[in-house]
Amino acid sequence: MSRSPARNLHPLPPAPEPASDAAVLTERFSAWQAQGLDASRCPVRNVLDHLGSKWSTLLLIALAEKPVRFNALLRTVPDISRRMLTQTLRHLERDGLVARQVFPTKPPSVEYRLSAAGRSVLTPLTALVGWAESHFAEIEQARARFDAAEATAPVSSGETAYPL
Repeated sequence: MSRSPARNLHPLPPAPEPASDAAVLTERFSAWQAQGLDASRCPVRNVLDHLGSKWSTLLLIALAEKPVRFNALLRTVPDISRRMLTQTLRHLERDGLVARQVFPTKPPSVEYRLSAAGRSVLTPLTALVGWAESHFAEIEQARARFDAAEATAPVSSGETAYPL
């Protein structure tokens, strides 16, 4: 007894094309504009400003695998100052991306780890870091071309090439 393949008498309509990244971002930007681009309600300025800072990204990466103590973080990112490390960790803790645990030792030691929210940012951060790595040489070349053009561009007295 063989079965013949069932015929689909009512085919489903084709799946809609997913919105392009540009369309999604344009729609979100329009929504922010409708709210007046108020900094307190704008996720780009309010949240991504912290995530995009040079130290925040490196510290999130440093904390990705395991909890790390303050001095170990200082050694992991050698060009960060103690003051900037403290300030950046406080911002990340305030944003709920990093959890801080103080151990009752003498002197007290402090350990930092990613919170659930901090772990959730690793996937998009991985994509962004990958993009930065793959486009780094291209960006350096573009900067060099721009800087060379700026150095040779005639500018009238009292004017700048770009409005300030």
